Amino acid sequence: MTNLLTRIAAAAALSLAILPALTPAFAPAFAQESTNRVATKTDWSVFAEDNPRECWGVSSPKESVNTRDGQPVSVKRSDILLFITFRPGQTGGEISFTGGYPFAKGSKVDVDVGGQKFEMFPQDEWAWTSGPEDDARLMAALRAGSEAKLTAHSAKGTQTVDTFSLKGFTAAMDEAASRCK
Repeated sequence: MTNLLTRIAAAAALSLAILPALTPAFAPAFAQESTNRVATKTDWSVFAEDNPRECWGVSSPKESVNTRDGQPVSVKRSDILLFITFRPGQTGGEISFTGGYPFAKGSKVDVDVGGQKFEMFPQDEWAWTSGPEDDARLMAALRAGSEAKLTAHSAKGTQTVDTFSLKGFTAAMDEAASRCK
C-alpha cells in the first residue's frame, strides 16, 4: 500500500509539474521539477525516496492511440506512466503501469516488446505483472528492445495503445537499482 501511495504522489506531482504544456515526453519535464529526481537518461527519469527507501525509473508514452469500436476517439486520461520500482533487499525491479483511467473489470494489459508478448493484470488504474519471475522476463525484454506497446481497455470500452520509447531504459534501470541496493 505504501508503494502505491508513493506512486500516486509521484503521479500527482507529475500532473502539477506539466499541466499547462502536456506533451508525450513529459517525464523529463517532471524530472526537472521534482526534488527527488536523481537522473534523466534520454526518455527515462530516475527518482529516489528515503522513507520508505525506493528508487524507480519512469517514462510517459511517445504515442497514445485511443479507439472505440475500431474508430479513433478523443478521451480524457490522467497520467500515463510506465514504472520500474526497486527496493533494498529485493532482486530485480517491480514493473507497473498506470493507464490514466480505470481498467475494464477482468481485462488484461497486453505488452509487446519487439514481438515478445507479456501480460499485466490491472486493479483500478494500475497494472502489474503476475510476480517477480514475469518482472524479470519483461525487464530483460525492455532492456533489449527499442519500444514497448501496451494495449489496454478502459471501463468505458475504449481500447488504448500506448507506445513507450526504451531509449535510456537500461541506463535508467542501472541507476535506479544501484541507488536502492
